[in-house]
Amino acid sequence: MLAIVDYKAGNLTSVERAVRHLGASCRITDDPGEVDRAERIIFPGVGAAAASMENLHRLGLDKALGRAVHQGKPVLGICVGCQIIFEHSEEGQTPCLGLIPGKVKRFDSSLLTKEQKPIKVPHMGWNQVTWRKSHPVFKGLQNQDQFYFVHSYYPVPQDPEHVLGTTEYGLTFASAVAKGSLAAVQFHAEKSGRAGLVILSNFLSWDGKEV
Repeated sequence: MLAIVDYKAGNLTSVERAVRHLGASCRITDDPGEVDRAERIIFPGVGAAAASMENLHRLGLDKALGRAVHQGKPVLGICVGCQIIFEHSEEGQTPCLGLIPGKVKRFDSSLLTKEQKPIKVPHMGWNQVTWRKSHPVFKGLQNQDQFYFVHSYYPVPQDPEHVLGTTEYGLTFASAVAKGSLAAVQFHAEKSGRAGLVILSNFLSWDGKEV
């Protein structure tokens, strides 16, 4: 079974539809026991880091996610699920799950686009990802592929080895990361058309190993 983690952060049915479109069975759940029994896990989400962490703690899903990663189960984080896997978020000065060393920072609205105009926060719309390293979840993707972003904060991994892909938006930020059996994307794979479905399809067959 594939578990889609429901920690009251939204964005669940679009992930479920994309997974079922690829022919896989899945279950949206807020039960840590079901997460423990799942073969692989998608950890999506939109919203604020503090509220997300509060719900994860309240439901016991924080520990279930930690157990899954420790056991080497394939886990895919999406959007907020790519942020709160780090140690700390500037959004509400929130301690997070600490599954990957690093922090999450807010975009500085004084940053400039390539056209030398102030960036808009949140970063919203289609943007490219430059792939820095090969990984089973991101195989078959090209640097010109576009992905759909909606976020005001971005991850800053402590170890550059954990950065798989980067995106330009006033600065270069990590938009795809991985460590062990955990991979995550800042963009919405489930809303990113063909390229997003490639990622989800790769994840559905991934054994949790980086090579």
